[in-house]
Amino acid sequence: MQINTLSGVSALRYWEPSREGCRFPGIGVRVTGSHPEHLSYGSFVSFSDPDGNGWVLQEVTKRLPGRVAGGRTYASARDLAQAMIRAAKAHGQHEKETGQADPNWPDWYAEYMVREQSGEGMPQ
Repeated sequence: MQINTLSGVSALRYWEPSREGCRFPGIGVRVTGSHPEHLSYGSFVSFSDPDGNGWVLQEVTKRLPGRVAGGRTYASARDLAQAMIRAAKAHGQHEKETGQADPNWPDWYAEYMVREQSGEGMPQ
């Protein structure tokens, strides 16, 4: 077991649920140390603070689609512009399929862009 010392924190214990794929501590065995590949949702650390509260943190290196509600962001203006271009192309196809202009195109674009970031299906 790896133990680190931080000011005011009693101990840190790193573990992964198991290398056999068990994801919950109560099922199977814990394997000491972080996951060798540092996979998201694959390693945990626990510690107690000076007030006696116990904490468990989970390693997340990449969020799975749909795991975070709201807070959709783009890394740069260029990324946002590219997302808007993709939405425009998809909306053009949508209008072609429906055979009519869509007066609510801003709502459609917004829905498309949110769904694209969260990994959900595209709007109809």
